[in-house]
Amino acid sequence: MEEERIIIRLAEASDVIFAKEIAYEMEASAIARGSGISKRSPELICEKILAGKAVIALTNEGRWVGFQYIEVWEDGKFISNSGLIVSPQYRNAGVATAIKNCIFNLSRSKYPNACIFSITSGLAIMKLNTKLGFEPVTYSEITHDEQFWAGCKSCINYNVLNGKNKCNCLCTAMLFDPAKANETANATGMKVGSLAMMEL
Repeated sequence: MEEERIIIRLAEASDVIFAKEIAYEMEASAIARGSGISKRSPELICEKILAGKAVIALTNEGRWVGFQYIEVWEDGKFISNSGLIVSPQYRNAGVATAIKNCIFNLSRSKYPNACIFSITSGLAIMKLNTKLGFEPVTYSEITHDEQFWAGCKSCINYNVLNGKNKCNCLCTAMLFDPAKANETANATGMKVGSLAMMEL
């Protein structure tokens, strides 16, 4: 019997069949952790898949494993890598790291001059971001787009954010600045990776 393999790749139009499952797991996971997360609808997930702005992980037999997508803000000045989720039965197997690497490379490829940001309350995500070159920043350093902050209204901590005039909350903001990264790359001879199908 063939050993199960996990394939991480750019999401395709046929992957919209997993949208409801992904949206459900995002919300269920946040509830289980007791942490805040802005809700994502199946329609939003379909939109990201069809726009070529999502990465998906599937088994070689076609079962959904994980997902993440790109959101564009302020005409491409900022990009957020959002909605990282892994199916419970596939957690702690390196899937989140592989998806995060793929979505980061997709972001850099599609929007090479954009600052990439993430806000999270999860230590594991903070560690992944740090390895990719993100640094903790104040909320003033990330997008000021009201649509982004409107997405926080479904979070259980929105009253904290609103009460502090969107200056801070329980999430940590992290930023990848391509200008700084390019300076480092030029000094060390490193190159930005490209999105390619990966297997675990």
